[in-house]
Amino acid sequence: MIRSPDNDKLKTIRKLAAKSWRDKLRLFAAEGEDLVEAAWEPEFVLRAGVDVEPELLNAVSSLGSGTRVIGVYEQRWAEPGGELSVWLSGVEDPGNVGTIIRAAHALADGPVVLGPGCADPYSPKAVRASMGSIFARPPARAQLAELPGRRLALSAHAEGTLEEASFEAPLVLCLGAERDGLPTELEAAAVRIPVGGAESLNVAMAASIGLYEAARRMRGHG
Repeated sequence: MIRSPDNDKLKTIRKLAAKSWRDKLRLFAAEGEDLVEAAWEPEFVLRAGVDVEPELLNAVSSLGSGTRVIGVYEQRWAEPGGELSVWLSGVEDPGNVGTIIRAAHALADGPVVLGPGCADPYSPKAVRASMGSIFARPPARAQLAELPGRRLALSAHAEGTLEEASFEAPLVLCLGAERDGLPTELEAAAVRIPVGGAESLNVAMAASIGLYEAARRMRGHG
């Protein structure tokens, strides 16, 4: 039983709150029983009252309410590919990145590919938002030019609509930051999701709708 805050495992968890340490150690932490149950083989797992005093585990938790279990894991990165995948540019909110990873796991057979300026998918907020999907479908990293297949971009300012788009595989669904938008080379491939009362959609919402429509239409084409 760990009873000292100076324990090396607790020190490692504290370090992993910072991206610089996650990059250096190539590790990340996941909190909560559901995430730990969904995870791959850990570097180590600490359970409150079993491996460590509960108050010490709460002290290194990124959750405001504390936690019962924290696991530390090696970062894994996939290769781009699949009949349907997602490419992100400049999506800085880790909650959005994690939510899109979850949506792609549910609806696509390829990974979420992170382009320039995206949040760390292994940050605590992104890992929580993925709800375990980051373990089932790890993200990839690549520039847009490196990806095979046709591009279909979502933009609130495009003239054409998602209903009018074609969905031939392999297809890369491309999304940019809500404020800065898409790279200029994707403007010709952009369509919009028609909305009524709202001016625009959150990028994670747009990704989920786009993935659902692409998966539905591609199944319909056999």
